[in-house]
Order: sequence, then C-alpha cells, then structure tokens
Amino acid sequence: MGITYDGLLDEAANNGIHVEERKLPNGLCGLYYEPTRLIVIDETLLDAQKRCTLVHELIHAQHHDQGCNPYDSKTEHRTRIQTALRLVNPIEYALAERLYGGNTYLIACELGLTVQVIQDYKNLLHESIE
Repeated sequence: MGITYDGLLDEAANNGIHVEERKLPNGLCGLYYEPTRLIVIDETLLDAQKRCTLVHELIHAQHHDQGCNPYDSKTEHRTRIQTALRLVNPIEYALAERLYGGNTYLIACELGLTVQVIQDYKNLLHESIE
C-alpha cells in the first residue's frame, strides 16, 4: 500500500499543516483552507478514501491553493493528476490491470485506492500516449 494515513499526518504536521476529521456537508470528502493551513477530512469516509483525500488536500497545501474549488478546473486537474502519481505504484497498477482486465473498481479495491484516483491515473496514461 505504500503511503499510510499516519505517515501523511506526520507529513502534514512537519509542514505546519493541521489536519482535523469531522463530518463535512454536501458530500465533501475534504477541504483545504490556506489562511490557517487547515485540512479537514470527512470522518465518515473509509480508510482508503481518507488516505486518498488527505494526499489530494496535501497537494493543494503544497501549492498554497486558496481552498479546494472544484470549479477551478486547472487547479483541480493538476491536483488530481499529482495525487494519482503519488498514490499509484505503476508496477502494482499494471499487475492489477492485467488481473482484472482494466476494471477500475476492482483495480481500486486491489490497490486500496479510490475509483477516482484509478480513473485519474488511467486518464493520465491515456493522455501520455496521445
């Protein structure tokens, strides 16, 4: 699995970022608030979802994004691609893809990641061969 949630919490703390878990509204998984260097992760998420969301929000923090705006497509695209690159091991992905015939859900389950991260990785692979 590689990157652990506890390891990510340590990374956040080492970079002066505070992480809290609490219930978030409207289906939000997480958010980053730059003025206070705060990441909030929805406490109701599954472990794999929390880990993927925390990586995503840490990347927003690394770039000092002014919050997580899903309507800022350039920022979100960059963040989602960097999240996928950080979380997906190319060798493990290739093996899972062969094993499950490209089924995104089964690959995500095998690798302990979210379907979104796997789809973003697939999109990145597709973009790189065009």
